[in-house]
Amino acid sequence: MSMRKLKILTILLPPLVIGGFEYIRHDFLLDVLSMETGNFYMTLLTLLLSFLFGNWMFNRIEAMNAKLAVEQSKRAVYEERERLAQELHDNIAQILFFLNVQLKKGQIEEARSAVSEIDHHLRQAIFNLRTAPEEGADFGSRLRTWLEEWSGMSGIAVNHRITVPEEGISPSAEVPLFSIIREAFTNIRKHSYADHAEVELGPTPDGRSWRLRIADDGKGMEGDAGQRPNRYGVSIMRKRAQELGAELEIRAQEGQGLELIVTGPLREVKL
Repeated sequence: MSMRKLKILTILLPPLVIGGFEYIRHDFLLDVLSMETGNFYMTLLTLLLSFLFGNWMFNRIEAMNAKLAVEQSKRAVYEERERLAQELHDNIAQILFFLNVQLKKGQIEEARSAVSEIDHHLRQAIFNLRTAPEEGADFGSRLRTWLEEWSGMSGIAVNHRITVPEEGISPSAEVPLFSIIREAFTNIRKHSYADHAEVELGPTPDGRSWRLRIADDGKGMEGDAGQRPNRYGVSIMRKRAQELGAELEIRAQEGQGLELIVTGPLREVKL
């Protein structure tokens, strides 16, 4: 039912029912119902009508709001996927240009590296682009699958513990959250020289927030990661964390691996 029809129904239904009862009572039921009895029934009718109509109206409003929220979340996901598709296109275009230059120079090893980079970009993009939001498994299951694929592709063992409830993270938050994870693992593959990596995603002890922790046993970072954000993608991860209303912290010492921690609010779920 459209909002216009709801407005008309809200305006007309109460006076029609109550006024109709009053008309019938005064014209046909005066000899049957006393004034006190009629007033009593009128009060009951008004109360019953207010309860039934108000309950029905609020249920309709809640259903429409829930549907609108779902549509907005899906729209946010699709818009982010379009952005990722454009980003993927631009990255591959740049790598292909570099590949063409290296092939013309006869630098085969550099060309092979460029081809490998394209393969990594494509595999990582599959997680975000191949499945509609309402299809397939939940975010945790899809993330576990991606981590297994990444481990097999990179040769770096990954231990993961993902315990955030499905309803705790909204669909619109999944893409920026995964963007942080993807960027962190890109850094591990390209810069860390690590043999193992760990991923933990779960609620904080107070139950009000979620916490993402990614750590590796690699060489760490030389100096402060914030001084070279372009190399390590720190600016990208901080931007995604801001979109989530989350805090990002990087702990790294040269030769002692790297630890990335992101903490953000859990979505409130109405029971």
